[in-house]
Amino acid sequence: MDHPNYITPAGYAVLRAEYDLLLGEERPRIVDVVSWAAGNGDRSENGDYIYGRKRLREIDRRLGWLSKRMKAAKVIDPARAPDKSRIWFGATVTIADPDDNQRVLTLLGDDEADANAGTIGWSAPIARALRGAAIGDTRRVTLPAGVCDYEVLAITYPDA
Repeated sequence: MDHPNYITPAGYAVLRAEYDLLLGEERPRIVDVVSWAAGNGDRSENGDYIYGRKRLREIDRRLGWLSKRMKAAKVIDPARAPDKSRIWFGATVTIADPDDNQRVLTLLGDDEADANAGTIGWSAPIARALRGAAIGDTRRVTLPAGVCDYEVLAITYPDA
């Protein structure tokens, strides 16, 4: 990874909870099923064995990915932002396009991004364009649909 994995404390807790669930509960359960199925004899037609092994590979791949993301994580509490007059990690921003269509976005870690919930990843094009902007600033964003100018209307951060 060439850049840190910025993440909120809550986002890190979600990654950690998934890691602990997979490692502590789901993987041992699947290992038990595979061990039981292996003891039943012919493994070539044993669905529990074949699909159990497949699920173990999926779990191990996900555990590896989660481990890398947590190792690269740089946990930042947005409530402790030193300059709350500008857009930085964790800011909730209200922006408007030239047609005065308003959007409310929260800039969080890439692992926490959920467009349906209004959260976007820190490395998303619109987030990169908005970084450091203050209320009243206009920023040009290149999106797949084309270039758009957004004016920053409001900036808020969570309370400490």
